[in-house]
Amino acid sequence: MDVGNIVPRADFLDLAEIKRLQQARWAHQAEYVQSSSAFYREYLNGRQLASSLDGLVDIPFTDKEMIRKDQQMNPPFGSYLASAAEEISRIHRTSGTTGVAMNLALSQTDAIMTAKVGARAQAAAGLGRGHRVVHCLNYQLWIGGYSDHATLEETGATVVPYGVGSSEGLIRAIRELGITAISCTPSYPAVLEKVIADRFPDISPKDLGLKLGLFGGEPGLDEPAFRQRLEGTWGFAARNANYGVSDVLCNFAAQTDMCNDLHFVGLDVLFAELIDPEDGSRKPWKEGETGELVLTHLAKQCQPLIRFRTGDIIRLTGTGKAPCGRNAPRFRVIGRSDDMIVVRGLNMFPTMIAGVINQFSELSGEYRIVLDRKPPYDVLPVEIELATGHASAQSLADAVEREIKSQLGATARVSLLQPQTVPRTEGKTKRVIRTYT
Repeated sequence: MDVGNIVPRADFLDLAEIKRLQQARWAHQAEYVQSSSAFYREYLNGRQLASSLDGLVDIPFTDKEMIRKDQQMNPPFGSYLASAAEEISRIHRTSGTTGVAMNLALSQTDAIMTAKVGARAQAAAGLGRGHRVVHCLNYQLWIGGYSDHATLEETGATVVPYGVGSSEGLIRAIRELGITAISCTPSYPAVLEKVIADRFPDISPKDLGLKLGLFGGEPGLDEPAFRQRLEGTWGFAARNANYGVSDVLCNFAAQTDMCNDLHFVGLDVLFAELIDPEDGSRKPWKEGETGELVLTHLAKQCQPLIRFRTGDIIRLTGTGKAPCGRNAPRFRVIGRSDDMIVVRGLNMFPTMIAGVINQFSELSGEYRIVLDRKPPYDVLPVEIELATGHASAQSLADAVEREIKSQLGATARVSLLQPQTVPRTEGKTKRVIRTYT
């Protein structure tokens, strides 16, 4: 099965050509899944996968819990492993942020596809030959470590594999090796800022000479105030260069220097749908629509998925040619369905709260939503950290509550925390904390 044939610059292809390519690949993939995936043979219960993509609408969804249970019952890779075990070239795990970590198997062709599609995203964000990029994600099994490393290399950039930990050593490495770009989570620069202030008082973040910040794994960069604060502190161009879904494809979307919306650069290997997260009905794939992103593999050997519910709520912002010349659809991530909090009928996501918080210079931008009881909720409890040099004041808390009410419509109860109170992390930062059982 030829799944490693990646079309060069597919993100620039005419959309009609993309549709033809998608259809041709799905006809092949449907036959492969039908014959090779024990999971889908049982799940479909005798139903045949249509060779046309139009027939997907009649196929039931796959979700994270289903494949998690399948792996628990059929360890270590689940019965949705469609290839022979001998075909597995590399093994990763998901981060386990939203539950038990999943084992991810990649064949050699899967790994090549992952690297090349991810490289399109990193290149769209500005990385390429001449850059020296330090990669600061966890290399210990997490797919965001080595797989993202491979995407960075595929752009032609020089990659420094640093990983997580020893932030003081990282500062030295950036200075000594002439590193020009950093790949990490958007919350990690805050960790480095504290290290610089504590250990390198003679320099500022700008003195490190980084020109490009490539971020992924967390939301935040869609918020203009957060991006401006980050770029103002560090002096680099900040881009979300690494949007993906671990169970599906590590990286298939990124921002560009011309547009802050994510560009979906993997349409030659993924078929995307938009659905209503409540009833599962398909929504039109058109500009302005909001819904849950659903993905189907068009070219995957080891663990192919059909109509996989990602849990990400997105808004399509463009479906024609982008200013950069790409025909890749553009979108913004509104939030995750499992992070959505309903407050008196209003759907609230952490990114929406961040958008308000980042408008206040007295606040550091760090926050968490702490839920100590099960829904329903009349009030949104938010703990927000003060910026260094600012004291807690009820008037400030009241002002933030008013802005949340004015801009989002929800009533919030704001508690102000002292500077450096909210834990910084080198990995993903969890914004919604549920303390109830």
